[in-house]
Amino acid sequence: MILPAIWNTVSHQFWAAELVNHLWQSTIVAFIAWLLALALRDNHARTRYWVWMIASVKFLIPFSFLISTGELLRRLTANPIPRPAAATVMEHIAQPFPQMPSLAVTDHASVAYTFMPLPTVLILVWACGSLAVALSWCLRWRRISAAVCAARPETFAPGVPVLSTPLLLEPGVFGILRQVLLLPEGIVNRLSPAQLEAIFAHEMCHVRRRDNLTFAIHMLVETLFWFHPLVWWIRARLVEERELACDEAVLESGNEAETYAEGILNVCKFYVESPLACVSGVSGSDLKKRVVRIMAEKVGQKLTLSRKLLLSVSGLLAVALPIAIGLAHTPQLLAQSHADEAAASLPKFEVSTVKPSKSEDGRSGIRFSPDGISMSEVSLEFLLRMAFGVENDRLLAIPGWAKSDRYDIDAKVDAADVPKLESLDFDQRKSMFLPLLVDRFNLKYHHETKELPVYELVIAKGGSKLKVSKAEEIPSSNGPSHHFKMGMGSGGIESQGTSIESLIQALSPQVGRTIIDKTGLTGYYDYSLKWTPDNSPPPMAGGPEGGPPRGDAASDAGGPSLFTAIQEQLGLKLEPQKGPVDVIVIDHIDPPSPN
Repeated sequence: MILPAIWNTVSHQFWAAELVNHLWQSTIVAFIAWLLALALRDNHARTRYWVWMIASVKFLIPFSFLISTGELLRRLTANPIPRPAAATVMEHIAQPFPQMPSLAVTDHASVAYTFMPLPTVLILVWACGSLAVALSWCLRWRRISAAVCAARPETFAPGVPVLSTPLLLEPGVFGILRQVLLLPEGIVNRLSPAQLEAIFAHEMCHVRRRDNLTFAIHMLVETLFWFHPLVWWIRARLVEERELACDEAVLESGNEAETYAEGILNVCKFYVESPLACVSGVSGSDLKKRVVRIMAEKVGQKLTLSRKLLLSVSGLLAVALPIAIGLAHTPQLLAQSHADEAAASLPKFEVSTVKPSKSEDGRSGIRFSPDGISMSEVSLEFLLRMAFGVENDRLLAIPGWAKSDRYDIDAKVDAADVPKLESLDFDQRKSMFLPLLVDRFNLKYHHETKELPVYELVIAKGGSKLKVSKAEEIPSSNGPSHHFKMGMGSGGIESQGTSIESLIQALSPQVGRTIIDKTGLTGYYDYSLKWTPDNSPPPMAGGPEGGPPRGDAASDAGGPSLFTAIQEQLGLKLEPQKGPVDVIVIDHIDPPSPN
């Protein structure tokens, strides 16, 4: 059952993001190649051929490699790199389809073992199509290869071995690395010596240009991406520019235009075209268009300085832009996030003990003391959520043991920091766990931006129903601190003097998404929220649509759902949205070091 689940995860995450983004990027490159070819229409055909060849090769080289290079450079940069305003637009153009978390994020215990047939069907269709295209190429290659093996050598010396075959096949260059010129028997009786010399010049141009090798590369692209119509359109452009380039070379070598055109027409009159594009012949592309150009002795112009600059800048941008996207991948490329900076200014736990929990009742507990905090039966995943102030959908690549293993933790500050600790609110005390995780669990992490489903907490129509807290402030040496208390059980939250941020942190696990505060409420509030829990499984965080929200369905008991209770009892509302969210990727974490 694990295999279908992993298969489902890989197909969804990789196909939906990496493959579709790659095809989109290759499509953009093909469009740019068309614009460049249009701008270079009066120049040599060989230049346009290489423009189209680059567009073809792009299908084999994902920009994600260059983007990853930029991300690596970003992480190795010691100083913060400001994100330019155009970076977001550039990234959305290059990667319009949101990427899902990697497979490492998913633990086997939390994978839904549901086999989705669509990815399997798509893979089978792709495999059948690729196999059919490859088989077609192989059969044609075998046919010509058999003709070459049965051919006899000729005494012509155009620069490569010449073989004569009884097949009524046009003259063509066979082979990728070791090339031979295959001629039909009796061609000397059907072409004049001048015409034959021009045909030889055409084929030797194919040899010098290594057209068989480059077109074999494009045939590989056709085999892998046969379903993309642009691949076949690029094929037609390559054949056209390849033949035009050889025509230009023949005319530049001094051959008479009329003689050369008659030679091509005689070949087409008596012989059939090569069945493989990687066996370069003489009759490819639009024959009428070629003959008109030959008779007009139209040869492309050399590249001017402006055209050379255009090609150079285009090539530079093709490499530099993906790297720039990787460098500007996050909204703020800082070594520390806001939570990290806040943790650096807080008092540190001077003494801490971390022991595997021996209790098995499954109930976690947190108790604050004047000089520290005690926690029982807490997972490392829970500590990470507390330290960063985020929910599970914003924590990626957490190992399975960090979700399942439970620990008892006691942490105390130095006696000199006790007064400072008393002045901290709940959120600030939670941030103190980040240095503890770094020291005791060898935590290493970085920030990224992912497109995720979120909820925005807004004030509902009719206004907020929250009551401003009347809880007394607790005096301390560093000034008064606010007294707060929050209790939460199944289907209920009781608050005395807590902030909207605390409400969000309590609600996020219930809905399975990050909640963004859009209320504008900055005070401390007393409230009671009660709803009927939905016992359905929680949604899979970070999915394409985030899954159905928990608590949104009407309960069997007829009580209000969580969403309804929030609106009716608190005067607030959760609105589903989707947008870029800062996530924390766990690069490394170890079990706790011995005390």
